[in-house]
Amino acid sequence: MADAPVRSRRPYLLRAMHEWISDSDQTPHIVVDASLQGVEVPRQYVQGGKIILNVSNSATSNLSLGNDVVRFRARFGAVTHDVMVPIAAVLGIYARETGQGMIFSEADAPPPTPPTAPTETPTGSPEQPKRSKPTLKVVK
Repeated sequence: MADAPVRSRRPYLLRAMHEWISDSDQTPHIVVDASLQGVEVPRQYVQGGKIILNVSNSATSNLSLGNDVVRFRARFGAVTHDVMVPIAAVLGIYARETGQGMIFSEADAPPPTPPTAPTETPTGSPEQPKRSKPTLKVVK
């Protein structure tokens, strides 16, 4: 069986946090890196390369928290805009009322593949000492 590519956790965590914040009767906001390619937001609201977007169900229409992109329609001032944010540009999600939420790492890359051990020991090399099993102990 071939190794399947590891999917990003970010869209799944984003949806879970959005649901948790909404179910708690709070207002979910996402922090977006507006400098990344593919981010479509009203540029006049970008500050320091970032924008904070209210993604509550009452502030958006047609909200879609997909695996690749967040899409919705919202009003900024008195003007309606279509917003599109690639998942990689979402830096975090939090509740406006409490500040509780989650910050995502800058690079949501899969963990590196562990190196493979050689199958044979070259002749003439010293034998590796055997390691004991790791143990846990309580530290007070």
